[in-house]
Order: sequence, then structure tokens, then C-alpha cells
Amino acid sequence: MTRTLLAIDTATSAGSVALCRDETLLGEILFNVRGTHSERLMATVRQLLVETGLSLAEVDAFAVVHGPGSFTGLRVGMASAQGLALATGRPVIGVSSLQVLAMNLGEAQMPVCALLDARKQEVYAGLFRMRRQHPQPLGPEQVIAPAKLLPRLEGPLLFVGEGARVYRVLIEAHFGAQAHFAPWPLNLPRASMAAALALERLRLAEDTGPHALKPAYIRASEAEISLNLKQLKEIPNSNS
Repeated sequence: MTRTLLAIDTATSAGSVALCRDETLLGEILFNVRGTHSERLMATVRQLLVETGLSLAEVDAFAVVHGPGSFTGLRVGMASAQGLALATGRPVIGVSSLQVLAMNLGEAQMPVCALLDARKQEVYAGLFRMRRQHPQPLGPEQVIAPAKLLPRLEGPLLFVGEGARVYRVLIEAHFGAQAHFAPWPLNLPRASMAAALALERLRLAEDTGPHALKPAYIRASEAEISLNLKQLKEIPNSNS
């Protein structure tokens, strides 16, 4: 059965929207410019539909990158995908931003380490082995300081993502010639790769209703951290 899928990625400052029919990419728009995703996302979705000559009613399923990444960006993308799925009665599939990055290196013969800059001197990290051009996780995704992550890894490794660019000097100092890096255009996640992952999930009947879609933040939000600190302070001291 032919499936038309619309994919959204707003996990990082670089956002993108892609439309595909099975394994044919009909169109993709990528933007890495100033401004918020909330200002341009739905306008970009409409532009892509117009340029491909399709209506929203012809979309069979939606895909959205559900994290890790920018909390604000993820909320915008997920809310938009959920709204579109609810409006059309179509399923929506959430996919990992780190797996999407690894998809850029489908033919990699060595393990792929996907890194997103998580700020606060940390990275979102995922380690994958590519199998039939799809990333197979070699461990859980995590948020961690690069100096703590690198000693836990074994080379050779192929690094991809903005986190790899930001911490390249540190990575090279640790791994030397065993550190390999993706070409710079591949450091951005692409909605078309999210679509490829989602199509595979659809084939396996792993679609999701919009209400079941959950973000994969990994790191606690600032509000959660503040609440936890407040609760700790309110715990009575047993010595008092």
C-alpha cells in the first residue's frame, strides 16, 4: 500500500519539513536561520504542500522528531504534528533526533556516535551500528559532559552532529586517528531521514495515536530542577 508521509523536525535551531510517498522524496525544506520555529513551521508545511501539489487530506501519516533537543523546539514540533494528526485522524510517529542524525551515515562501516550540543558543556549522545542503512542502538541515549563520555567509548568511531563540531578538538585529542567526522552538511538532522525511520515503523505497524506521543527530553527542564531543589529543602532534617 502506498503511503504519503509528512515529517517535521524542530529539535535544534535547524528545522526542516519533508514530504515523501513511500521511498520517493517529494520535497523537503530546511531552514537554519534566525527566528523561532513557531513563527515559520506551519507556513513551511503549507508551502511544501503547495509546491508538491498535495493537500493535507492526502497525507496518510505524520512523523515528528520527539527529542532529545531544544525543549522549546520540541514542543513546537510535537504540538504541530499532534494537531495535524488530530485534525486528519491520521497516525503520528515520534523518532529520535540522534537516530535521525545517524541516518545521514547509512553506509557507515564503523559505529556512529551522534552528538547534539546540549549546552551547559554537555552533549546529547547516542551510539549506533548501521544495519541495512538504519541505526541500531548500542546503548541508551544520554546527556553527558564530553569529557565523561569519551573515555567510555572505543574507537574507531564516526562522529556526526553539531556536538561533534563543537567538541571536535577534544574528540581528536582523545581518539587521534581513530576519530572520523562526517562532512559538515551532514551535521544537521533532516526531516527526510525522520520520514525514512517513520516509514519503517509504519511497515512494522508501530504507529502511534497523537495522544500517546511523548517527548524524549532526557534532561530535566529548568522548572523540574527548581521544583526538585525546593522539595529537597522542604524535607525535615532528622538531626533537628
